[in-house]
Amino acid sequence: MIFGRKKDSETSEGNGGGFLKRLRARLNRGDSWLTYDLANLAPGGKIDESTFEELESLLVMADVGIDTSQRIVTDLEKSLSRSRRGDVEALRSGLRDALLEILQPVAVPLEIPEQSKPFVILMVGVNGAGKTTTIGKLARRFGDQGKTVMLAAGDTFRAAAVEQLEAWGKRNSVPVIAQQSGADPAAVVYDAWDAASAREIDVLLADTAGRLQNQQGLMDELAKIRRVIARQDDAAPQEIMLVLDASQGQNALVQAEKFHEALGLTGITVTKLDGSAKGGILIAIADRLKVPVRFIGIGESAGDMQPFSAEDFVDALLANGGES
Repeated sequence: MIFGRKKDSETSEGNGGGFLKRLRARLNRGDSWLTYDLANLAPGGKIDESTFEELESLLVMADVGIDTSQRIVTDLEKSLSRSRRGDVEALRSGLRDALLEILQPVAVPLEIPEQSKPFVILMVGVNGAGKTTTIGKLARRFGDQGKTVMLAAGDTFRAAAVEQLEAWGKRNSVPVIAQQSGADPAAVVYDAWDAASAREIDVLLADTAGRLQNQQGLMDELAKIRRVIARQDDAAPQEIMLVLDASQGQNALVQAEKFHEALGLTGITVTKLDGSAKGGILIAIADRLKVPVRFIGIGESAGDMQPFSAEDFVDALLANGGES
């Protein structure tokens, strides 16, 4: 589905406050630890072993994962002295610190150096994760930053993929390099790199088909695309970005592990955080892979995708349901 630009007011860099408000509102939906008042874990203000056990269960149910949840709670127990165990705010503060310790190292913004033309971003991910839509949003973002952009329609197998990418290109006034359906994806990306280099384009965003992480042949094809680009420029692709659907839960972690093993990811964008009240999968992925999280998405408009901030994300997770 192609989305219009009717929400231009939401796409500016200066609308961080609006995005944070939407992030908090959309994460804090449903019955999960994201809306769970931590005071409910400690009736009467008493924090004991059962409090930590229940907290661990909430983390696991929120897709943080068993190993990561256990370590967070164990460290939290150690950090809270006996004299402070009755203080629910100490529990909240300790949990915030524990989550930030995991997320801050991966909150690394994507930088496009001036000397690298074109800066190639190879976009990968399974069908339905929002990859092509993310490319459109990135094209808009880079264009707003004054950079020239080109799109490569490397998904030559999905029927509407080229048309969708061309629609994004038209909307953002950026050229799209495409071939006929069924063409060799590596050849499409090769031609796009050649054209981008000749025109001194700043950023080349290369779409790829939605890859099922358990189909080795398809993963090998992505590796082939990477090799073809590297023959043109040994520094390219400068970014291999995986787009993940947050609502996939632990399946998203499995996808990330497989793509990282096959390609060596340099960045991750997590989409559809508004589709689940669980958002903890981002914590599990950060803890396991240590790959930079570049952007997060909470909706369909361009302004609903913003650079990842560990502090903003954690504060949104831990907000009480009634907070605005």
